[in-house]
Amino acid sequence: MRITALFGNSFASLMRQKRRSIITIISLAWAVACFLLLMSSGEGFDAALRDAFHAVGQDLILTFGGQTSEQKGGMRAGRNIAIQERDVEKIREAVPMVGAISPEIMQDVTVVYGSKEKDYTARAVQPEYRRIRNIHITSGRWINAEDGRNVRRVTVLGASVAKELFGNRPVSGEEILIHGIRFTVIGRLEAKVQIANYNTPDNECIFVPYDTLRLFRNTRYPNYIVWSPVAPSVREEAIRQVRAVMAGIHRFSPTDEKAVVFLAFNQYLKIVDGVVIAFDVLMFFIGTITLAIGAIGLANIMFTSVIERTHEIGIMKAVGARRRNIRHQFLLEAILIVMVGGVIGVLIATIAVASVDSLPAFGAMLGEELSKTHGRIYFDITLDSVILSLSILFLVGIVAGMVPAIRASRLDPVRALHYE
Repeated sequence: MRITALFGNSFASLMRQKRRSIITIISLAWAVACFLLLMSSGEGFDAALRDAFHAVGQDLILTFGGQTSEQKGGMRAGRNIAIQERDVEKIREAVPMVGAISPEIMQDVTVVYGSKEKDYTARAVQPEYRRIRNIHITSGRWINAEDGRNVRRVTVLGASVAKELFGNRPVSGEEILIHGIRFTVIGRLEAKVQIANYNTPDNECIFVPYDTLRLFRNTRYPNYIVWSPVAPSVREEAIRQVRAVMAGIHRFSPTDEKAVVFLAFNQYLKIVDGVVIAFDVLMFFIGTITLAIGAIGLANIMFTSVIERTHEIGIMKAVGARRRNIRHQFLLEAILIVMVGGVIGVLIATIAVASVDSLPAFGAMLGEELSKTHGRIYFDITLDSVILSLSILFLVGIVAGMVPAIRASRLDPVRALHYE
């Protein structure tokens, strides 16, 4: 039987059972659309979760003092090590693998603007801190080296602080009182969606030049040294070299890992990866089950078609049709239904994604207004997910159509002709 005749017969058979064919196509289209939407939501969740994690810093490492666990020369074990401001300059000069570094002091302060008074956390930092902590400015500017050298009383406000004090009005040039001392606001931070953090979220902080904090307290002993390596591949070596530099300054063994603590936030990325993989597997499993249900419907329809067309199959065999001709015809009918259902499913999913675009997720932590623009799950139908869904559908369609096709090809022609 020629290919054109095979296609013609299959198409004619489907047209004779329009209602049944349309219902089967709709069920398969719905299965494909659901699969694509589930995979798209999984990828959107993945991106949103990773962005929320990296908001704390792309490759953030915190260094703070600990307690020695080994003896060094005549120095006993058990000494407390307090990191100092001078350590930052030594590390900057001696360890080229450190890409950016800044001391950090956190201080609870009372902020007054007009009739508004509230307590916030002030973070005293140096200019490089912005690069380490993934900080973005929506208006104004960030702290620079001149601010520190001249002990300027300037501050940058976190998104929530700016919202609470000024609403949606511009903040640059405004003046606030911090512990009774007048500061000029020079910038406003872009809202952050953070699921990783230490101390207070950036949205709820104000930032001042490190040297300016001397107006409130001694800056010799920072809470943390905040830094990042020049590349993730040299992270461990950079930590080893920084520990060696600090061991020389504070006179402890460079192998003593408890003397100074290094907290690399990247190590927690494994937890994020685990959550993402689990969610993706769940979405894939649900999507595959949905496709399988559609395939079961296709198999039932094909079995019914074989039963109803038993007499027709007997006539085809009587006039010389071979087993493979009958098998190919029924299999081709199943493939045609799968192809049409798959294409319609892709179109439905594409239209749905274009209509919805995104859904609120982690941005809900910022309040109703900011959740409209931050920390959302964005849907995107990728070529990979389309190929995957159609491949699975085609596979299950072949399996669902093959069994009825084989059964039809094995019917005895004499019994088939006498079938009522």
